[in-house]
Amino acid sequence: MPNLLLLEDDPEIKLGLEQHLKQEGFDVHGFSSGKDATRFLAHPTLGAQGRMDVAVLDLTLPHLDGLEVLRAIRQEARTRNLPVLLVTGKSGEIDLVLSQNLWADDYASKPISSRELVARLRAILRRAAFLDPERKPQNAAFGSVSIDLTAHVALVDGTPLDLTRREFELLAYFVQNPRRVHSREKILQQVWGLEYLGESRTIDAHVRRVRAKLNQAATLIETVVGVGYRMGGPEA
Repeated sequence: MPNLLLLEDDPEIKLGLEQHLKQEGFDVHGFSSGKDATRFLAHPTLGAQGRMDVAVLDLTLPHLDGLEVLRAIRQEARTRNLPVLLVTGKSGEIDLVLSQNLWADDYASKPISSRELVARLRAILRRAAFLDPERKPQNAAFGSVSIDLTAHVALVDGTPLDLTRREFELLAYFVQNPRRVHSREKILQQVWGLEYLGESRTIDAHVRRVRAKLNQAATLIETVVGVGYRMGGPEA
């Protein structure tokens, strides 16, 4: 049973979603305030990474809003890789999230039906299997870069890299699919499963951060102008 954190301040919407999500097999931990949600996540037992499988955050809240909760999730080592679905009332809120160098695994606009929410959550949970060693080769390497999906570790010349989950997934995708040109939209769909809503521009920011952490190996990720990115040169 997936453990889900729900942050929604409208009592009627919150109650309706809780009831439907429980009927769909989710163990729901619902909160009406960002402060209560972050306190729960910080709890030494309830908030540990692995207890929560996914979070649904309403961005527009009084006091501590969903954006601040998302920031707290990404800054805390135990929860930084927690899959998050953001529910937004305005398209501009997505731009605000992106400008803060934060990420969400999916976005949904209000009003959202319970059926659509469940479908998106199940898709997020399926994509969480991206790093499942039973489905993917456990190890891969290209040049001086190697990845271990079991240990969730990436190395350059044997030195571990400090990568976020999203950065690791991006690098793993490149290493597992070298010498092929990947468009930004394809990366979103293949790696994170996001529908195209303008978020493809975030790929550039993630690539910049990955390159910075690769140091001298950064040149392995090439920019194909007008198309996307490629790990290494073209196939002979």
